[in-house]
Amino acid sequence: MKKIILLVMGIGFGAAVYGQGSTNIDTEKSVINWSGSKLFQFNEHYGTVKFSKGTIFWSGDMVMGGYFEADMNTIVNTDGKHNEMLVSHLKNEDFFDVGNHPIAQLKIVDALYVEEDEIKVEALLTIKEVTHPINFRISVEERDKTVVFKSKLVIDRTRWGIQYESKGVMGSVKESIISDAIKLDVVLVIKSGC
Repeated sequence: MKKIILLVMGIGFGAAVYGQGSTNIDTEKSVINWSGSKLFQFNEHYGTVKFSKGTIFWSGDMVMGGYFEADMNTIVNTDGKHNEMLVSHLKNEDFFDVGNHPIAQLKIVDALYVEEDEIKVEALLTIKEVTHPINFRISVEERDKTVVFKSKLVIDRTRWGIQYESKGVMGSVKESIISDAIKLDVVLVIKSGC
């Protein structure tokens, strides 16, 4: 098992910080899968968001950090229910206000190997110009000349000012309350040997 590494990254995220370099993700193969639901109904919606860019920083063969941008204009609904109406609503001011905030950002600030193929990370997530720390784990898998990073996490949308039909909003009708939790299933793909 690889030794435990804990490294605090600066905001610059330049390759010079690590002395080893960086690798860009494959934005065509990398994706964020999202899902959300009504709080008191079995009514889940899910879909995807694409990355506009992303970089992983290395020291030797160890991941030391990363910086990623998601293009919120690419959000789509893939469950087949209310597609155009739902996507339009997700993009407007009630949710992500994509016209004013088209990019969401994630900066990994701490990386800790807990196993050879699993990394515990602390990161800063910025949505609608609001930044909060989050924690999650990343699995690492090499296959077919690529390295695949996977992570599952849940965020509370209200921390980023997305209050529409939240359980904490006064006057919300029980049947229309939307869960504050957004589930994210993230897949990052890079070519191996970089």
